[in-house]
Amino acid sequence: MSWSGTKVHFTETCDDDLPHIILHVLTTPATTNEGDTPECIHADLAQADRLPSEHLLDAGYVEGQLIVDAREQYGIEIVGRAPGTPSWQAKAQNGFDMNSFAIDWEQQRVTCPAGQTSVKWSPTHNCDGQPIINIRFPDRACRVCEQHAQCTKSAGARHLTLRPRAPHEALQAARRRQTTPEFQARYNRRAGIEGTFTQADRLCGLRRSRYIGMAKTHLQHVLTALALNLRRVFAWLEGEPLAQTRVAPFVQLMPAPG
Repeated sequence: MSWSGTKVHFTETCDDDLPHIILHVLTTPATTNEGDTPECIHADLAQADRLPSEHLLDAGYVEGQLIVDAREQYGIEIVGRAPGTPSWQAKAQNGFDMNSFAIDWEQQRVTCPAGQTSVKWSPTHNCDGQPIINIRFPDRACRVCEQHAQCTKSAGARHLTLRPRAPHEALQAARRRQTTPEFQARYNRRAGIEGTFTQADRLCGLRRSRYIGMAKTHLQHVLTALALNLRRVFAWLEGEPLAQTRVAPFVQLMPAPG
């Protein structure tokens, strides 16, 4: 029902031939949405002249507007798993989801799989203040359509909600890209950040704040990142290789694919 406390966001390098250094630490209330933090992180990295060419992010951070803003404002390519289409058709893999509709952005018109065109194109905002476009098809045509059951569970017309063109197309492209082996190979490099949180927790007690208040808790997070950076630099100078991802004993018993 509730969640009190703070949340820490680490941003670290992932170069193969250099130690993985934490470049940025952000402390927020625990209830802060992950999607609201990348803009602040990128602004801070730009001010420190530490912007990356690509930013590997967890799925909770990725959304269409971020992909567009990061590319246009900072020249950063966002690499992360984009959220799937939330419609029941997409989840059930049965029926007509968003990808089944043809969008004509210039004419502000959408065509359904049965060939019917929309009668409403209404730009507005959602409850979070983000711009959206409400699409509606003619009620009379939808009711008598033979494919009505595959399109909507409503007795009336089908409704669609779109993002503006740039974030919509960016999100669709990200969803297609993440199904490729090339994406998986790139995204595997992000696995190291999970080890960072584990290391910070086991060595420095990251999950328990020693102080009261956001400012003091953030200072603890910064000092934790500093301690990890020093440890990693010393290990790199000594030639100590990076630890591999731990494989659970039960998983080790599984037969190899093929």
